[in-house]
Amino acid sequence: MEKQKYSIAFKKFFSHLHVVNRHRFKVFCLCFRAGIPWRGFLHDLSKYSPVEFFEGVRYFSGDHSPIMNCKREKGYSLAWLHHIGRNKHHYEYWYDYAAPVETPIIPYPYFVEMVCDSLAAGLIYQGKNWTRDYQLTYWLKTREKARVHPKVDLLLTKIYTEVSEKGIASVITKKNMKMLYQKYMGKSI
Repeated sequence: MEKQKYSIAFKKFFSHLHVVNRHRFKVFCLCFRAGIPWRGFLHDLSKYSPVEFFEGVRYFSGDHSPIMNCKREKGYSLAWLHHIGRNKHHYEYWYDYAAPVETPIIPYPYFVEMVCDSLAAGLIYQGKNWTRDYQLTYWLKTREKARVHPKVDLLLTKIYTEVSEKGIASVITKKNMKMLYQKYMGKSI
């Protein structure tokens, strides 16, 4: 019995590590396409910190984020709170209820990294079941709860719609991402 317990823990440890590494590599590839390779290289390094990594191992399932399992069991996730407090590519990082603008426009490199992160998460967790409309469908289900600037909401919807129509390779390019960001945010990069 004890041997089986350690065997399961060992398997979950390396399975979680493998998913984190695959996700980071996929984000790096997408960020490279989008012209922000350095953001892709640095992406999610906090996932290797003890608070994030070991919670990920404990709640690992392989088909969705362990954070969701932890939240279901405990009502919160220390890993998630740690993660969003250190990673500017999450819109939750930018939310500040006490600021004059609670949901500012996310700066370009972090916005693009956020898009690459969400696409990579879908690709990794859905695997061969991933379809081009996956991220749009997911975003349309969750956007009501997302505390983002209205312009960020519109641009995310536009990008995910384009991905569903044209595919990732046509949409996630340096030229296209810059053009869309400037058009929707009204800011030069």
